[in-house]
Amino acid sequence: MDSNTIRSKFLAFFAERDHEHVPSSSLVPNDPTLLLTNAGMNQFKPYFLGQQTPPFPRAMSVQKCFRTVDIDEVGKTTRHLTFFEMLGNFSFGDYFKEKACPWAWELVTEGYGIDVERLWVTIYETDDEAMEIWRDVVGVRPERILRWGRDENYWHMGVAGPCGPCSEIYVDRGDRFGAASDVGPQGNSERYVEVWNLVFMQNDCNAEIEPVADLPNKNIDTGAGVERLAIVLQDADSIYETDTFGTMIERAEELTGKKYGRDESVDRALRVLADHGRSLTFLIADGVLPSNEERGYVLRRVMRRAVRHARLLGRDAETLPALVETTVSLMGDAYPELVERKDFVIDVAAREEERFSETLRQGLSLLEQEIAAASDGALSGDVAFKLHDTFGFPIDLTNEIAAESGVTVDQGRFDELMDEQRARARAARVNVGIDAPALIETTSDVEFIGYEHLTGAGSAIAVLRGDQAAEAVGAGDEAHLVVDRTPFYAEGGGQVGDRGAIVGPNGRAEVIDTIRLGDLHAHRIKVVEGEIARGEDLELVVDPHWRSGAQRAHTATHILHWILRDRLGDHARQAGSLVEPGRLRFDFNHFESLGEAQLADISAELQDRVFYDDHVRAFETSYDFARSIGAMAIFGEKYGDFVRVVEVGEYSKELCGGTHVPHTSQIGVTVLTSEGSVGANLRRVEALVGIEGVRFLEKRANALAEVAEMLRANPDEVAARVERLLATQKEMEKKIAQVERGSAESDAATLVESAVDVDGSRLVVARRDVGVDALRSLAQSLKGKLGSGVVVLGTAGEGKANLVGAVTKDLAERGISARDLLAPGAALLGGGAGGKPDLAISGGPSADKIEEAIEAVARAAKDALSP
Repeated sequence: MDSNTIRSKFLAFFAERDHEHVPSSSLVPNDPTLLLTNAGMNQFKPYFLGQQTPPFPRAMSVQKCFRTVDIDEVGKTTRHLTFFEMLGNFSFGDYFKEKACPWAWELVTEGYGIDVERLWVTIYETDDEAMEIWRDVVGVRPERILRWGRDENYWHMGVAGPCGPCSEIYVDRGDRFGAASDVGPQGNSERYVEVWNLVFMQNDCNAEIEPVADLPNKNIDTGAGVERLAIVLQDADSIYETDTFGTMIERAEELTGKKYGRDESVDRALRVLADHGRSLTFLIADGVLPSNEERGYVLRRVMRRAVRHARLLGRDAETLPALVETTVSLMGDAYPELVERKDFVIDVAAREEERFSETLRQGLSLLEQEIAAASDGALSGDVAFKLHDTFGFPIDLTNEIAAESGVTVDQGRFDELMDEQRARARAARVNVGIDAPALIETTSDVEFIGYEHLTGAGSAIAVLRGDQAAEAVGAGDEAHLVVDRTPFYAEGGGQVGDRGAIVGPNGRAEVIDTIRLGDLHAHRIKVVEGEIARGEDLELVVDPHWRSGAQRAHTATHILHWILRDRLGDHARQAGSLVEPGRLRFDFNHFESLGEAQLADISAELQDRVFYDDHVRAFETSYDFARSIGAMAIFGEKYGDFVRVVEVGEYSKELCGGTHVPHTSQIGVTVLTSEGSVGANLRRVEALVGIEGVRFLEKRANALAEVAEMLRANPDEVAARVERLLATQKEMEKKIAQVERGSAESDAATLVESAVDVDGSRLVVARRDVGVDALRSLAQSLKGKLGSGVVVLGTAGEGKANLVGAVTKDLAERGISARDLLAPGAALLGGGAGGKPDLAISGGPSADKIEEAIEAVARAAKDALSP
């Protein structure tokens, strides 16, 4: 039974039992607590937690999964995978063990046709209910039901929340995998393979993973691995001999010219190519791009590990795109997104392989040398850091290669160097010099009223001058002021902090900036009159123009983010931003530059959506509800139980604590001004917003009008007129070049006639105040006409002079070097000489000494030519 049939039988079986077919979620989960989707239940987590009401009581899925913990083990065994598929049926407070167990048994025995005599069942040691169902309802012989402990048969998420016992179905693969055992899978994990795990979510656990209560709704979460079922149903010796993996192995064999099953080291590398070829295809298709952070780092590890194993097998040509092609042909029917994004995936894979191949050979050479020199069996952390920083070797790859030679890596030293690098990066950022923990300990939380108000009253609860607390600050002083209630937005989410004024009973201060310290808003103030003291009641006024400018830019950023993902793909996610009045900067993940036409189209759509005058709505809700309605969260950001969602029209939904305009038309003009790279697979666009956008366009319009006036043309005729002028210029440049070539040839002929004979060779010495390129061309022309001789030419301009020396082939073979001849002249000019023995150039700032320098070189040439 092939893998497609395994999937279809599962779905058909549970469709007959009223389960809603829910498509696989992305490998990039809608959950910032997860790096990658690793189980079928991930997308149903809010239902299991009781935070949302499920739209259906029963569900089924075939889920794409990725587990990072197995990356380094892949290839070494025939069991470990990174990417795998999980079949699952789920009940949200509907049926429980009484249906889950019989249905699983029915599908395994009747649907997949596995002999009941090959089956074993495990249950949690105290789960008498499951025992009774398996024994009395399903009819499993009691000796085939094993009670196992907490480590094996009690499921939990690793944190407080739903948990419960689980039950597993194992299949006996027969004598060729070891001797039979009276305790079945407890004695031989090779012979007895788990094919299905049924989790009975019936308890609520505390932080110590101890059940403390029963859940009001009892849920079912099951998982059956497609790959493991394929092993049993195809009677394969290992996963790598099943239909999907067997084809991947065959492709890897074709690419490398090696055969599977003859040499374990070759088998290991072929297994890596087969598994990693699948996993990198699915990761890229779901929007992950290779980088040095988080998900991108996982992908980069997989890709670079695959490239390295291909090189070990002697394959120097491109490998990853071919593995992508095979994966798409095998799994494209089940996962149509692979077919849709095939060209994109191949392009990303090819670029990453090319980039790594450039440094792989050098890095491996260094690593092999250092491993050979590691007499104590330990590789320096400094070397590992250099491999990471200079040659792009993930530390895991260095560890793996070193381990193959029995060498360990000084991980502590490597981590220390990485920490130092991060510290240097942090030190480059702005440091406000505030002891935030001390401040927070002595103050209460701040109430922020700035979403609704630009003015307000509050009490000064802390004043800091530098990093020291103060009772008051006077005229001319700068300080950070914390007020218990403020309308000032503190910098966050890319949006700059508010500016404005604070007025007290005895003084007035300008607010230069507002920053966030924990839950506090700290106002950076400069006292302009009197004094501001702790404990005073204050009036706070936000600069409305500054705030409105930031709001326009922030809402424009949300619209731009949506457009980029819509046009480029889900991978084009925010990686950083700056939002300030009149301007925005947005960093996003993407693997290539945007063309001029593409950028123009994005800019046009951005402006169109601004003028649609869509409503912008902000509301607070639970984090899980926000994610369920599609609100985008930024990976790595920390969110509480309640979050703020900002919706633009019917399309953009993001978790955001910033301030925004109420309608998009209030943004006004928005113009994309630049796009470029800021790192591997990281792009940056910048835009001007509102009045700054208007001024930018006015400036361009004025420039166009000036050019039109100079050309005596209408503005809409300028492009055509300039095109004609450029064509004319090009034609004139060709004619000038012809004249110059004729002049140069004539000049060369004249100089050859003036050549001086020195012991049978000819010497040409001249000054021509032309560009150095023209001087070099003249020297080469003269060298070809002399027969045997030396050419010395000089040129001088404002603050710079150059010498060019040329030596014919026969003299160069006698040891006369143009570079050596120029040395005395170069010294006089204050520079050096470089080039080849037959043609050299020197230069320096002492243009006033050009004649003296030419004479010095001429003397050196005469001396070299004389016997």
